[in-house]
Amino acid sequence: MIPEETPSDDEARAAALRLLARREHTRRELTDKLGKRGFEPRIIGRVLDGLESDGLLDERRFAESFVRSRLDRGQGPLRIGGELRLRGVDGAVADEVLQQAGDEAGVDWIARAHAARARRFGPDVATDRREAARQARFLEQRGFTAAQVRAALSGAPDDERE
Repeated sequence: MIPEETPSDDEARAAALRLLARREHTRRELTDKLGKRGFEPRIIGRVLDGLESDGLLDERRFAESFVRSRLDRGQGPLRIGGELRLRGVDGAVADEVLQQAGDEAGVDWIARAHAARARRFGPDVATDRREAARQARFLEQRGFTAAQVRAALSGAPDDERE
């Protein structure tokens, strides 16, 4: 009986690099993808440790890229943070990256909630309770906080009210 060849560290590294060439990944994502390709957990661990030490696998960089892409989609902080955690980003890192987006990039979550509502439902604020509830559900599903939803449903964002 001929022993079946097991994939080597070099093959696992090459597969991981191909995945990372397409987009940033978390350690958890790469572990899952390499595992589905038949690599043993011990090989995956060694390869990912090496990629992290080489700076090729960086969860903070993944989180920053992910936040930017989700901001472009009109998502709120709750949804973005939840999706980061589902992908294996540490909660503290996710919170810090979201905070940085607000501080450094000047993300105004209320203005973003207002813009998402206006894109979907038009510029006029809902006047009846049923429509306001429908718009609120939409914004909640997009991941905005209750305070951001209330502000978006009350009219123009803060910078337009003055």
